[in-house]
Amino acid sequence: MLETSARLLRLLTLLQARRFWSGAQLAESLEVTERTVRRDIDKLRSLGYPVHATSGVAGGYQLGAGARLPPLLLDDDEALAVAVGLRTAAGGTVTGIEHAAVRALAKLQQVLPQRLQRRVQALGSIVVALQRGPSVDGQLLATMSAAARDRLMLRFRYDDRQGRKSLREVEPYGLVHTGHRWYLVAWDLARDDWRTFRLDRVGGKASTGERFVPRPPPENGDLRAHVSRSVTVAPYTHQARIVLHAPIEVVADRLSDGTSVLEPLGEQRCMLLTGAHSLDVLSFWLGLIDVDFEVLDPPELVEHLRKIHARLGRSLSSHDTAAPTKRRARTRARG
Repeated sequence: MLETSARLLRLLTLLQARRFWSGAQLAESLEVTERTVRRDIDKLRSLGYPVHATSGVAGGYQLGAGARLPPLLLDDDEALAVAVGLRTAAGGTVTGIEHAAVRALAKLQQVLPQRLQRRVQALGSIVVALQRGPSVDGQLLATMSAAARDRLMLRFRYDDRQGRKSLREVEPYGLVHTGHRWYLVAWDLARDDWRTFRLDRVGGKASTGERFVPRPPPENGDLRAHVSRSVTVAPYTHQARIVLHAPIEVVADRLSDGTSVLEPLGEQRCMLLTGAHSLDVLSFWLGLIDVDFEVLDPPELVEHLRKIHARLGRSLSSHDTAAPTKRRARTRARG
């Protein structure tokens, strides 16, 4: 049987790992009686941990939010993830929390085991942000993430890509960071459809409203895939579906994040979904990938590529015929 202090730490870890525990489940995991569990719960409460209890057949214990933040227990991977996240926040990708992130990182590094300090320092020395996207207000990020978690309506002012302003009322489902920008995935009530909102285009503060009943999310819950399609295909005049005759791993290394969507088609082929406002841009981009391909959509891209091929062929032909003429001219001059 664990000693009391060790058992309290183990109990706290269990409560943090799962939303709800019955008294019998906790007693079995700790190898103690339910009466001992109740006493240990009272000790955690005296230390500032808000443990809520419900009675009855379906009763049990749940760790809730309190008036102040009690100590947290993190395993090695969690502590490393928090440290790296704080370093990123301290770099200014989210405005208004840089100084708080620095203070929190200093506290965390002070208590990190030596082995984890070395890993955090190694990551900090080699990870450099090549490109920073528009900054996002930290309070806005917190408000939207909490609304998505608690299923609360959101209202905010928004500027679309043409700069048109509107008031949006949405059901928020989650936030996605592409490495360059923050996006909110939400059901837009006025448009009666899913929408993806860039957070740097949200004006002012967002306000929360009543609760909503969740609907099936897009892309079977893969919000990152939904955002990727929304920002790389949907906004453009020409939306392309192209079969690339190369493994998806090879193609992915040649594409920048956020510029397209790749889907596997067996081991040696993959589907590219992308878009552009110009057929010239699509044609140029396909040439840069440097693999054989087959255009499925749009049909006008096929004809455009044929015209480019013919124009290049004519240019090469004129070059080939001009070269012998110059050689003959030089021969006559020497004669």
